[in-house]
Amino acid sequence: MHGGERLCRLGAFSPRFPDAEALHRGLAHWNHVRLAPSAPSDDWRAELDRETEMRRLEGAFIEAFRAEIAPLVADVPSDPEGFIAWFEALKDHGPGQWDPLFDWLEGEASLEDLKWFLTQEAAGEAGFDDLVALTQVKVPERAKLELARNYWDEMGRGGAKGMHGPMLARTTATLGLTPTIDTTLWQSLCLANTMTAFATTRRYVWQSIGALGVVELTAPTRVACVDAGLKRVGVSPEARKYFALHAQLDIEHSKAWNAEALVPLVSEDPSRARFIAEGAVMRLICGEQCFDTYRAHLWAHTHPLVYAAE
Repeated sequence: MHGGERLCRLGAFSPRFPDAEALHRGLAHWNHVRLAPSAPSDDWRAELDRETEMRRLEGAFIEAFRAEIAPLVADVPSDPEGFIAWFEALKDHGPGQWDPLFDWLEGEASLEDLKWFLTQEAAGEAGFDDLVALTQVKVPERAKLELARNYWDEMGRGGAKGMHGPMLARTTATLGLTPTIDTTLWQSLCLANTMTAFATTRRYVWQSIGALGVVELTAPTRVACVDAGLKRVGVSPEARKYFALHAQLDIEHSKAWNAEALVPLVSEDPSRARFIAEGAVMRLICGEQCFDTYRAHLWAHTHPLVYAAE
């Protein structure tokens, strides 16, 4: 399965945002505002009008994306056993898997290369913990309990020092990274916007569960490479802790997510398999698109023959 090139066309449906970059910068700035805690305002009617406009743009993007990837999920099994076998095969055969970028990050990238990569990866307004929390609202009991266990791990099981979001923030601060929307590649913003759209929109709850589940399935190998690369260039164990932790923990998270969330959800309603699959494939395509773009930037000088024609 390959599909990253499709997204280059998915911003071209709006007169206000005539291209993908403008669309995703606009959505990212809106997500930054709408997800931040705030206070009541006399401008609430204008804010509601703005939200309606942006949610229409967001919805049009997601529906265009769903239409593009429909052939990739047309034959997804709807029985639990068959579906889990299909889902777990994404680890080896899904879009963006085993991208050469990560071997390069592990073995060749400089500290500055790794810092640039991590700055791009830090684009999202909602971390995994927030996405899980938003997704679990009103989902069936067994799946809800699994999402709750996952969230509790993300929360450091009640200990502030073990919380995963702040752990990553400490890494960002230690390395002196300053991620901003306007200096982040639109492909990375697209990934974050897609995940946020899924988690904040109840009609996409099954897509969100698929997207979050495929992150747990596929992330361990990639984060292990990043951890090894950071270690090679002399970054301290404390600053690498987030990556070292997820290289191991996500393996167990994935097993539990598949068994305790995906199996019961599909068993209860086989039609959910298609939607869960959509979310998983869409998330992987967003990652594939990021990896392609990152390589084009990072290898422009070290691999000139590869990118001479681009």
